[in-house]
Parts: sequence; C-alpha cells; structure tokens
Amino acid sequence: MIKFGPSGNSESFYAAGYSHTEEAATYVKEMGLDCFEYSFGRGVRMGEEKAHAIGRAFDAEGVEISVHAPYFINFANPEEEMVAKSYGYVLDSAKMCRVMGGKRIVFHPAAQGKDAREIAVSRAEDRLKVLRDYIYLNNLQDMMFCPETMGKLAQIGTPEEIIRFCLVDEVYTPCIDFGHVNAREQGSLKTASDYRALLEMFLEKLGYERMKHFHVHFSKIMYGAKGEIKHLTFADETYGPEFEPLAVVLHDLKLEPYIVSESDGSQAEDACAMKRMYQAVSA
Repeated sequence: MIKFGPSGNSESFYAAGYSHTEEAATYVKEMGLDCFEYSFGRGVRMGEEKAHAIGRAFDAEGVEISVHAPYFINFANPEEEMVAKSYGYVLDSAKMCRVMGGKRIVFHPAAQGKDAREIAVSRAEDRLKVLRDYIYLNNLQDMMFCPETMGKLAQIGTPEEIIRFCLVDEVYTPCIDFGHVNAREQGSLKTASDYRALLEMFLEKLGYERMKHFHVHFSKIMYGAKGEIKHLTFADETYGPEFEPLAVVLHDLKLEPYIVSESDGSQAEDACAMKRMYQAVSA
C-alpha cells in the first residue's frame, strides 16, 4: 500500500507540547499517517540507544521510518578525501536506519562544481559503484538507497541522471522529489500527462518491480532561473506542483510509493491532504 507521512515534525507537533522524536510515532499515527522521515541532514550524531528507543516507539505504532542522509554528500567532488566522508555519511545513515527499524536511506547525489556536467555525472556514477561495494561489504544490501532528484541547476540529479545512478545496482531505488523536478524544469509538472511521462520514463528504464515501491518527496517549491529557492506549503497558490494529478497517475500505474511531505512547517497536515486526495481517486 501507498504510505504517506511527514519529513520531520510539523509546527503543530511542537505546538501540541511534543518535543522528542519518539513522540512523533504517536503523533503521526493519530494524524492517520503511515510513515515518517528522520533527517540526519546536519550529520549522523545519534547514539544506538536513542536509535533503539525511536525504533521501539515507531514499531509500537506500526509507523514505518526512513532517514535522510547528511546534506553535504557530494559524490562528484574531485577530492578523494572528501568523497571518503560521503561514503561514511551514507553508510552511517544506513546503520542508524537499520537500528531504528527502517529500510530507506535518501541522499543527495552530488553537485556539479566547476567541472563539465558529464565529467561530474560520470565521476558520481563511478563513486556510486564504489558505494555499492561498501554496501555489500557492510551487509546492508537489504536496505534501499535512494538517490534524489534535485531542484537546483547546479546540482546533479535530473530524472535522467537518477535513472543512470539507479542502473548501477539494485540497491539503488529512485527518490523522485516532484517539487524539485518542477522547480528545476520551471513548472514542468502541471497535468496528469506530465506526471505520466516522467514516471513512464523511470518505468521503461528500471522496470515495474523496482519502481513499484519507489520513494517520493513532495512539496510546493518556489523557483527562479537557477531552479529551487525554497519549500512552501499547500496553501501557496503561485507555485506548484499540485498533487491531485499525480494521485491519478499513481493509481492508474498501480504504483505504491512511500510519499514524504516536505512542506515548510505543515508537512504532516499536507501529508494528510495528499492521503485524502489519493483515497478520493482510488475509491
């Protein structure tokens, strides 16, 4: 089944007097949601005792958990010493995710830097082959490692590039951030046909079995000439994308992704809105 949930805690979580991630399990469940994404964006600084406590809380509520690896990962960095840190960030995130009872690790693949695009993409692809080897060496191949489509033109992560990275090995599953794609492509996702064309490209290259439970980030995002500027909420009426046409396509294509709302402060509420839209389509 499709799962819906927030990335981190909404403003309403704190307004209700909650403060600890363990409490997010009950909060998310009571909202009628199914999953939660924990961010290690600033670094993997969690001890195993805390991770076990979070895992027990989410297991008790039957809420699935995923993690987002640190934001400063860059597999296109020319400096091998810096790339070694990126391997560590992904592997450490995966190990903590496993302790928490999760299976999915989302990561930003790379930045273009000063290199030509193809040089940076090819370098990142080679590093993801090395990361694959580390994943198997650490016996983490039962986890899902999800390179994410990115929103800024200077970042590596077009849909085509993410497909290329996922073709390296089956340990990689796409994280399609539809807000990022829309921002990068200046508002390209408007109709069901737009979403269908994007998803059918992934399906053609990766196949249904690998795409059936792919990872999704969704939010409205303000964008400019260089792509993404900032995340918004569903209340925004200026920027897209809209979720309703995607709900139709997901139902038609029989895809059952893990959908994470990254709205700015209202992520749980907007996850609920997406779940209602999908239920209306699939009723």
